[in-house]
Amino acid sequence: MLVFGLLLTSCSNKEPYTPPDLLYLFATYPVGKNPTSVATWDFNEDGITDIITTNIGNDSLSILFGNGDGTFKEHTQIPVAKEPRALAMDDFNRDGRRDLAIACSGSDQIAIYLGLANGTFGTGQRYGVHKTPVSIAAGDFNGDQKPDLAVALRNDLIKVFIGQGDGTFSDGPQYEYGDTPTSIAVADLDRNGTLDLAVTNGGPMSSAVSIWLGNGDGTFRKPTDYRTGKRPLVVTFADFNGDQLADLFVMNGEMDTFTVFLGNGNGTFQAGKESGADAGPVYGLARDIDGDGRMDAAVVNVQSNNLSILYGRGDGTFRYPPINYRTRGGPFALATLNLTTTSTEVPGLVMANNGAASVTIFLHRGLRNATAPPPRTSS
Repeated sequence: MLVFGLLLTSCSNKEPYTPPDLLYLFATYPVGKNPTSVATWDFNEDGITDIITTNIGNDSLSILFGNGDGTFKEHTQIPVAKEPRALAMDDFNRDGRRDLAIACSGSDQIAIYLGLANGTFGTGQRYGVHKTPVSIAAGDFNGDQKPDLAVALRNDLIKVFIGQGDGTFSDGPQYEYGDTPTSIAVADLDRNGTLDLAVTNGGPMSSAVSIWLGNGDGTFRKPTDYRTGKRPLVVTFADFNGDQLADLFVMNGEMDTFTVFLGNGNGTFQAGKESGADAGPVYGLARDIDGDGRMDAAVVNVQSNNLSILYGRGDGTFRYPPINYRTRGGPFALATLNLTTTSTEVPGLVMANNGAASVTIFLHRGLRNATAPPPRTSS
């Protein structure tokens, strides 16, 4: 089933508005070659947040241990299978430590790395897929309290691996659907206690996000497609209109747009609202940056080499213009950054720079400089 329709929000561009300047570039650190994803966690259990990247250019992971003040130690590289593109994190062997599942596009494998007490990782099993895994997500799809994996494969396949709770996985169902899957994300979209999937299809014949509702036994129902902008690259979740329901946040690879789909709470979504930031948006995440209780959007733009912050209106649209921050070459992925596990400061952001083999830290100035929340309006 395909649901058509995009609502344009260009009327927002006409309002007089000066966005608050709440972030600043704090530091940049080298990592391996061509990082494609970035995540944060306290891997060595010292109460301080660390950073990890997948580096597709030299077949490695980079781990940067934090000092707790926004600075990080020199990165440690871990060799992995060919072309690690994306990662999922969970406690796969139930020992209380975070483990990694790496989608390695060049070797057609999922590589498991089990977390150790000192922040390093032990090599686990590798699982072959057919072929070219590009995105991976973890979640308990069959209700046994053990994390499973869902993998998007470039040749129009979705593959599920069922976790055994000891760091190993058994073969799960595989589905052939869509047109060139580009990302996969997990959430309970219909609020029935069972995890569902959202998958972007970036091929020219689709340009849609597919919603796969879970059956609770590790299998999924036939998906419903929602038309996005051209060649969607990444899907994440947020609550943009404050109704406590999951919305979709999709980056589109052409025409410099992203799309927000407001959720209905039953696994269906309203027509997409299309917005823009700058040239070449490739990744985005949502959080309340200005402290007004409404979700804002942080978008990295690979063509314009910058980070765009768009402040939300509370209805899935955004105030214009955005505020843009220059970055190093080829910004490609983004994660929220709390400096410690008990941080009281407003979180910052960490960006993976694919073209510069680095990560960039943006810290938050605090909310004293934030403007008063604007009245809720609709375009």
